[in-house]
Amino acid sequence: MSSRPDPAQRLSDLARLRRVRDRIDREYAQPLDVEALARGVNMSAGHLSRQFRAAYGESPYSYLMTRRIERAMALLRRGDLSVTEVCFEVGCSSLGTFSTRFTELVGVPPSVYRLEGARATEGMPSCVAKQVTRPVRNREAPPSQE
Repeated sequence: MSSRPDPAQRLSDLARLRRVRDRIDREYAQPLDVEALARGVNMSAGHLSRQFRAAYGESPYSYLMTRRIERAMALLRRGDLSVTEVCFEVGCSSLGTFSTRFTELVGVPPSVYRLEGARATEGMPSCVAKQVTRPVRNREAPPSQE
């Protein structure tokens, strides 16, 4: 007897993980936590976290924060909102956590990015600016052997 799930179950799990990822992409500014995401697809929080990491290379929370930081970068480049306003606009409830995570992913604090980001992407179409400024998680991690 094999311990591997049957192909139909594996497809079902992947479909549920995709629904979670799509929900994060759509509702990143809403208060989301792993428990609520797991309930939405009838999984336990632990199982969702393990399966999500296996499928996408990061936890649901890390994926959520990356989406929030990505959106924050776009808002900061616009320049019409303060760092605090951007923090709350993207769904973060703590300015300290937002600033720490932003700095980890982007390499500079949000206040510095706000000043320099607009200049760095000046003249670029927004779709190109989004692509070239996309935060990269685990820059110093060795490349995966997949």
